[in-house]
Order: sequence, then structure tokens, then C-alpha cells
Amino acid sequence: MNLTRRSAAFGGLSLAAGAGLATAASGWDGLIVDAVDNVEAFKIASDAYVYGYPLVTMEMTRRVITNVAAPQGTRAPMGQLIKLRSYPDASFRDVTAPNADTLYTTAFFDVGDEPWVIEAPDMQGRYFLLPMLDGWTEVFEVPGKRTSGTNAQTYLITGPGWKGAVPAGMKQLKSQTSIVWMLGRIYCTGTPQDYAAVHALQDKFKLYPLSAQGKPWTPPAGKVDASIDMKKSVRDQVNELTATQYFTLLADLLKRNPPTPKDAPALAKFAKIGLVPGKPFDASAIDSRWETRLPKLSVDRIMLHFKFSDGDIKDVNGWGYTVKAGNYGTNYVQRALVTAIGLGANRPQDAVYPTSLRPSTFHSYDGANKYVMRFAPGQQPPAKGFWSLTMYDENYFFVDNKINRYSMSMRTNPVLEKDGSLVIYIQNESPGAGKEANWLPAPKGKFLLMMRLYWPDEKKPSIIDGSWVIPPVTRQA
Repeated sequence: MNLTRRSAAFGGLSLAAGAGLATAASGWDGLIVDAVDNVEAFKIASDAYVYGYPLVTMEMTRRVITNVAAPQGTRAPMGQLIKLRSYPDASFRDVTAPNADTLYTTAFFDVGDEPWVIEAPDMQGRYFLLPMLDGWTEVFEVPGKRTSGTNAQTYLITGPGWKGAVPAGMKQLKSQTSIVWMLGRIYCTGTPQDYAAVHALQDKFKLYPLSAQGKPWTPPAGKVDASIDMKKSVRDQVNELTATQYFTLLADLLKRNPPTPKDAPALAKFAKIGLVPGKPFDASAIDSRWETRLPKLSVDRIMLHFKFSDGDIKDVNGWGYTVKAGNYGTNYVQRALVTAIGLGANRPQDAVYPTSLRPSTFHSYDGANKYVMRFAPGQQPPAKGFWSLTMYDENYFFVDNKINRYSMSMRTNPVLEKDGSLVIYIQNESPGAGKEANWLPAPKGKFLLMMRLYWPDEKKPSIIDGSWVIPPVTRQA
């Protein structure tokens, strides 16, 4: 059976095939027994691939996003702030499952040689969060309205092994890796007036190395590497690496982005296939015939975890979601899955992302059909920050449409029914002038849906404990 990542993730599997794949994904029966000579070594290599997927993806993402001489649009050099001034559009390809509800204020910086300082201004009560991700996609700290309020704040981001003195007035945030991605989000209604207000706040953020404290700081121009593919999605670039390319890069990244003590048992196994932290990858330790087979099967394993997760992914009314994101422990396949379909995901206390890949077991979402999602009176998603419903194509990117609407929320001013319920029309063509306020445009072909609940309420009803039940999306006749 030749199963591709896309077919595994987005449907086309019968119940019988799904059951077989569940067995294969967990027990390694069927998929590789007849395909390779040394099944145990192949399994170890695939486990190592899954383990390293977040770090390799973060590095490839960093390369693309920082491969400019100066800040422009969605990119900026290392150590410089990216300030998105409007919501991303359908041409955005830097990160899968982009957000259409907030203005990003982000940056990649390296704390391996010295700490960096982030100054956040008084946010004047506005909802925001500044999740700090290390190279493994672990959210190690989340300054923001939920955790630290909206007053002005100054943070010192330190790297592995740093033991210096923290300057007065700063709070230390410790990263396990040299790579740090600040993936800040600021809520914005999208009106010209609110755009201007958020822009003013963005311009007050400061980012600089500790050695520049108290001195004039002009960040150096970035260096552009012409060999970096700036058009193909990062996910595709990662998935197309051969086994040797992948493990060579992973071994190099491990030098400045060390594993944690909890990874020791896994790393002892990975040494058998030539992957040892701090050392170059020994390519002779794996079979040369695995160059393309190993990455393909390993990516399939990652995507199959969406359906066969042993509780990591909840399945409610056709929606899959997890409350196990942001911090993963040794759940490496869950970490890799979240990296693949939602790089930069938050902790569940900050956001939960229900995703629906199909309206029923035997059918995929298709723009040739019409769908409806209905929230009963008083049953809109319970979130202290905000909620939204976003449309993506089958590759987790925005869908181009004539009204430039990529998500639905109360911010888009939908019209409630007389009984107080909220009905959202999900289809390719307009449902009519009287219903366009509640229209989420779909492509002509395949698509999927993702909800976002930012700062979900932890009091009942809550999506975190399952006491709030997300309604299904139903196909119309």
C-alpha cells in the first residue's frame, strides 16, 4: 500500500483500510515488514525522524522567514520584529493554518551566545499574548493578558546554560534551545481605526541583545541566501528531504539546540542509527535504500496520528481537537503532528483549535456542496479572548474569495436568528444578499475547517474538559 501524507490526513480511506492502517501505524505490521530487511532499525530511524520533525521544521521556517535584508511583510532578519499590519491573505504560505483574527508581532532570534530583551508596551487592556517557542516547538512561556496582564513588561530571554545576572526590572524566561520564536498575537477588529490603534502598539515593542541595553541599537542588515526556496511551503520542503539530508541537518541543529533530560531513553536508541547529539550524523548507519521511503512513511505515521491518537485527539461531531499542545513531554508523535498541521500552536489554556476534515465518515468537504453550522442560543464557543471559524483549502492555507473573508466570528458581525441561534453558511457561491453576513466562502474543490477558541473558559461549559460540545457541520440537500 502506497499511502501519501495527503490521503492519510484528508480522507479517502474506507473503514477497512482505516482499521488496517491503525494496526500498521502502531504495530508496524503490513506497511514495512515486506518493504525493508531490518525492520527494527527502520523503526528506530522512523522514531528518530518523528522526534526531530519539530526542530527541523522550525529551522526551515526560520530560514525562510529571516531570509531578507530588512523587514518586509511577513519576513524580517534574525533579531528583528515582524509587524503584520493587516490580516494575511490567500497568498500567504510561510506557515500552515495561519490566523485571520489577530495581527502578528513576531521575531526569530538566537539566545545561544547571549540573552535577548523584549520590551512590551502598555497594551491598554487589549487582548494579546506573546508565546515563546523553543526549537522543539515547546511553548516555554506565555506573557500576555491571561498570565501577566496588559501593563508594560520587560523580559530577558536566556538560552541553554546561561547563568548571568538578570538586570533589575526584567523577568527571566528560559529557553531550552538557541532558537527562539516569539509568536505574538494582538487582537484586532480589522477596522481602519482599530488597525491604527494596534499599529501604534506594535511600534512600541522593542527587541535587542542584552549587550545593547542602555545603548543605541541598530540591528544589522540581514543576509540573503539565494539557495533558500522562498516559494515552496516549508512543510513540503521538510517532507522532501532525503533521510540523509534530514538527519544531517537534525544532527547539526542538536549542537545548539540540545535535547532535554527526558529524551535520554529515546536518544540511546537513536545512536544505533548514527544520530548522536553533538556529533555529525553517521550516514553509513542507515540503509541507503531508505532515502525516500523512510521520510514518506514517517510523515504518514505523523499524519495518521490525527485519527489514531489514543486520546491525544478528541473526535466530537466530526471535529478533531486536542488539549495536548504547546507542551508535549515525550509524546513525540503528537508534537510532530501539531508541527505539521499547526506550527506555532498555543497551550490549551490560551487556545484550542478544533479541526474538521470531513462532514461524515464517507464524504470529504467539497465546494460543490452546501453546508451549515448552527450554534444553539447561548451555545456559542465559550472563550474569554475570542473565537473564530476559519476556512482552509486541503493544504491548510487560506481560500481566495471575492469578499476576502477567511474566517467567521462575532467580529465579522453575523446576524443572529430570531431565537438567538447563530447559523453559518459554508459554501462556494453566495447564499444570497440577505445571508452574506453569515457566509464563509469555500473553494470549488476540497477544503477543511478550523475553529479557534482563544483563552477558552475553564469554567463549565468548557471545551477543555468537554462540557461544551462543538456542533456538527451538516450538508444541505
